[in-house]
Amino acid sequence: MDAPLNHVIKVLAYFDEPERSAMRCERLAHKFANVEVSVASSFEEATRALEEAEVLITIGHQLGSNAGKIYRRAQKLRWVQSFGSGVDNICGHPDLPDGVTVTRVHGLHGPQMSEAAFAGMLAFARHIPELVRNQDRARWAKPNSTVLFGKTVGIFGLGAIANDLAPRCRAFGMKVIGITGTRTEVPGFDRVFNTGDLETAVAELDYFVVLTPYSGKTHHIVSKRILAAMRDTAVLVNLSRGGVVDEEALLDALDNELIAGAAVDVFEQQPLPAGSRFWSHPRVYVTPHTGGFHTGYPELAYAAVSDNIARYLESGVAALRNKV
Repeated sequence: MDAPLNHVIKVLAYFDEPERSAMRCERLAHKFANVEVSVASSFEEATRALEEAEVLITIGHQLGSNAGKIYRRAQKLRWVQSFGSGVDNICGHPDLPDGVTVTRVHGLHGPQMSEAAFAGMLAFARHIPELVRNQDRARWAKPNSTVLFGKTVGIFGLGAIANDLAPRCRAFGMKVIGITGTRTEVPGFDRVFNTGDLETAVAELDYFVVLTPYSGKTHHIVSKRILAAMRDTAVLVNLSRGGVVDEEALLDALDNELIAGAAVDVFEQQPLPAGSRFWSHPRVYVTPHTGGFHTGYPELAYAAVSDNIARYLESGVAALRNKV
């Protein structure tokens, strides 16, 4: 085990709003005497701090196209702490200096992500977006709602969130299918498919919930071919990351009524441009990457990161939790 670190640890917290204000990472400097914290929301704001930063706390997708410039400037970087479960735009980035340890916040996303999945499913089962639009127009019209009871849901990506979501789906009387590249039998699932059989798996589904992490292997894995294999009554719920679903193929499938609808929380370009067809598409329910966030999350995540900072100060990267 490494000896305690005696030098001043310079930390850069890089977040967009509202996370920047909600996270309040400045508190780390008050809690730990030998920690200095800088906060930034842009490369320009972060430039000076990056040159001395030993620790970077961020959400990978918020680094955006500046990630390469950030990593190239941060030559003293030893550790990147993700404030979420995802490490896209961090792990595997070609400009991340060699030897940098990456950790994430793990085990805090199950309840809110599960409820976000149900929000997406119920939005279409109960025609909620249509009803809200009708309310705005004072229009009294009854849509033909469906029930989740008896329907089949497929969960793509069997991590901690899926383990939370699956029993909730079963409590609604749904049949639960899992899709994964790592396991063949998972408690709480009626059946598990391998990722290589994704096309076969989606043909059985009424709801397809995408949770798999983004990587080079999962880029556009929900492709035109996979969408064409779905039932025309099925709904896609994407809570993973932009890039997992081929967005042009999804819009084409929606336009041609190959699937019934899509609840989309994540996009390849964020914020979603005002001119995107997703905003106005009648078969799409858009949410602005809110699935993993709730009012209590910043304090839960802060506690996990604070614990890792304490471990780092005591024994260096060897003691960090939730390494990727």
